[in-house]
Amino acid sequence: MKLLLDTHVFLWLLTEPERLGEHLRTVEDPANGMLLSAASSWEIAIKVRLGRLELPDDPTRYVPDRMRAIGAEPLAVEHAHALEVAALPPLHRDPFDRLLVAQARHLGLTILTADAAVARYDVRTMLV
Repeated sequence: MKLLLDTHVFLWLLTEPERLGEHLRTVEDPANGMLLSAASSWEIAIKVRLGRLELPDDPTRYVPDRMRAIGAEPLAVEHAHALEVAALPPLHRDPFDRLLVAQARHLGLTILTADAAVARYDVRTMLV
């Protein structure tokens, strides 16, 4: 199974893995692949700049270094992913989450998230 990590799940995996509960085994299973969207990197960069997120290193180093450390693959945002957002019902207002949903739908991925609003979409979801 290919897991698309929601931004907060990526950060928890690095700093508070116990918050993932039983899903930590799923994430650590080498049979499953992890992906981190460029949308999550963008969200992290914005939150750091606004002072809403503190990291121990600059995001330009922190995100790629931690992705390598946990074995997460990068997922680019393509035009088809961005345009897929237009097909989504207005169940969630967060543009980053809506883009993750669109990517997961378009690519047949499962989103690992703690956001129940994401699970309301017609997309495979694992709720933490």
